[in-house]
Amino acid sequence: VQLVESGGGSVQAGGSLRLSCRASGYTASTYCMAWFRQAPGKEREGVGARYSEDRISFTRYGDSVKGRFTISQDSARNTVYLHMTNLSPVDTVMYYCAADPRRKTDDSWHDAFWYMFWGHGTQVTVS
Repeated sequence: VQLVESGGGSVQAGGSLRLSCRASGYTASTYCMAWFRQAPGKEREGVGARYSEDRISFTRYGDSVKGRFTISQDSARNTVYLHMTNLSPVDTVMYYCAADPRRKTDDSWHDAFWYMFWGHGTQVTVS
């Protein structure tokens, strides 16, 4: 299982970016796919996740990004995206894609402990 993030970079406050996470070695739509971010010296924060339960898809977002960030998925490309809008300097951190085959709930999706596979991260800088 491999996850490769791309799309990070520098943007001015108020701008937008789209991060991509391409998965290989498994079918992304069958796993919980999530985005986390981490500032130096701090724990990884759950940005958002997309998972299925009983054939129903759920998408969840952290409070700090709700209304500004959106997760989408392209099954044909086995890729998950994080669309980020209205960015501010507080969003300047490293962003990581994560995946896990186990069931997730509203209480667990944002906990990095429950994810087995991680990408190497992509840096977002907002000035």
